[in-house]
Amino acid sequence: MIIPNLTRNVRPYAFVENVVTHADYRNRGYATDCLNYAKRIARTSNCYKMMLLTGSKEERTLDFYRNAGYNSADKTAFIQWLDIEEKKV
Repeated sequence: MIIPNLTRNVRPYAFVENVVTHADYRNRGYATDCLNYAKRIARTSNCYKMMLLTGSKEERTLDFYRNAGYNSADKTAFIQWLDIEEKKV
């Protein structure tokens, strides 16, 4: 998704979420190819950055994203779910 931004001379940024590879096809480079393709789209769209959000806590998955050039030190994400009905106690 390309999101417009009011800073950086109104240049957009790219947002990546829910990168999942079926277990039978992991370690074949498909996720890397997908992220590289997303980066090409972002550059073509004049994005100044890419942000990636993952729900995984697995170190192997986090290392994959770090090796792909993403870091988790620059920003902190907070999420408030709006479409999930609160459980009544």
